[in-house]
Amino acid sequence: MLCRGMARLPKRYGELTSFEVYAASRERDTMSIWGKIIGAGAGFALGGPIGALVGGLAGHAVDIMRESAGPEGVKAESDDATKNIAFTVGVIVLGAKLAKVDGKVTRDEVSAFKEVFHVPPEEMKNVGRVFNQARKDARGFEPYAKQLGRMFAGNLGVLEELLDGLFHIARADGQVSEAELAFLEQVASCFGFDESDWARIRASNMGPDSRDPYQVLGVAHAASEEEIKTAYRRLVRENHPDRLVAQGMPQEFIEIANEKLATINEAYERVQKMRGFS
Repeated sequence: MLCRGMARLPKRYGELTSFEVYAASRERDTMSIWGKIIGAGAGFALGGPIGALVGGLAGHAVDIMRESAGPEGVKAESDDATKNIAFTVGVIVLGAKLAKVDGKVTRDEVSAFKEVFHVPPEEMKNVGRVFNQARKDARGFEPYAKQLGRMFAGNLGVLEELLDGLFHIARADGQVSEAELAFLEQVASCFGFDESDWARIRASNMGPDSRDPYQVLGVAHAASEEEIKTAYRRLVRENHPDRLVAQGMPQEFIEIANEKLATINEAYERVQKMRGFS
């Protein structure tokens, strides 16, 4: 599975609507990650296409991609704060690119975004600026997805949470279209997931009525009891919210991690009942 362009997706890139505020999100006592995404130094810290986009919004009159030290514009060092910002901007940018698959941004998609990521009302303007800048950007999604894949190399659990968030937005209108699935599969490939990983991630995001619990756990139907238990324990460990936050996922996204854990537990319980073990 290669990280390819959008040639196989329908060309329905009509003019998008503005990213609007439809309802108030919960208040935060302290400054959230959303308030830091357009900081004066954020673009320089990030580098690459994400840094270029943020730097452009902050008014940096420099070519951040050319200034970056690492391969393809990735900074050699990424501290926790930088990873937090990169993850957050990545969600917004890839959400904007995902919206282009359908050619419009719906009220349901905006509500789903706010529901999961808890954007405070006072920060919606900043989020909207990044979203609108991303949807107007001539670059495809691949440079952004590849940069995130390199930045979180070795921490695939964090990237899986980002994919789960995009799935949540995609199914806001009641279903995930084939075009959206194609887009998400290519993002997963850019992140470094192989075909078996993608099958598991897709299964866990297709709804309780249609998901295969064995696929959610990443095991074959003929797997032994010990293999199933081992896979379950590994998934719980890799998707634990505390672990993901330590690896660079912002605290604001923790609900996605909790939802993923619930899906894993539900799948394991179903297999236990089907196989008759405890």
